[in-house]
Amino acid sequence: MIAENLNAFRSALPDQVTLVAVSKTKPIEALKEAYDAGQLDFGENKVQELCMKAEALPKDIRWHMIGHLQRNKVKYIAPFVGLIHSVDSLRLLQEINKQAAKNNRIIDCLLQIRIADESTKFGMNYDEAILIIENEKLPNVSIKGLMGMASFTENRSQIQDEFVKLHTFYQEYRSTEQWDTLSMGMSGDFQLAIDSGSNMIRVGSRIFGARN
Repeated sequence: MIAENLNAFRSALPDQVTLVAVSKTKPIEALKEAYDAGQLDFGENKVQELCMKAEALPKDIRWHMIGHLQRNKVKYIAPFVGLIHSVDSLRLLQEINKQAAKNNRIIDCLLQIRIADESTKFGMNYDEAILIIENEKLPNVSIKGLMGMASFTENRSQIQDEFVKLHTFYQEYRSTEQWDTLSMGMSGDFQLAIDSGSNMIRVGSRIFGARN
């Protein structure tokens, strides 16, 4: 079932869009089925679960940390994480740089911008991001672009406005910073995100089924 969902979903995606299969709370067997169907990008939002799955599954998987990341947990994923989507402060970025250096790695990161009109969502504002982009050059992190989560609302035009604004900001810095990743769009709004310029979407339930 997972393989069928995945193949049907991927075949409908534009070539330039990377699908991150959001596998949080899903058992190893479900991830293995997706992997056997050709999926290599998986997203987790808890460090402990991410480490456990990375240990158990094939080493060519590219692991995405998509959930809120505490600075004291960075050391656990620094040896292997492929892309950290949820960099929401300069202090976190500095800690990732420190732990990456200890592991002799350069870790790819996205700056998480708070685009939603919700206080519960994490992320930095545009001004904070500009300060980091224009002033911070850390040798062991590579900022690849931006991530955003739209408001949880039925108002599609509001969601689209949030996505378009983030895409505009991305475009402003993309050529000078050599960014290549704009991560926005989840199961409920991925098509709007793609239409608004996203080239990486984070989708779970349409692949693995609804969460318990």
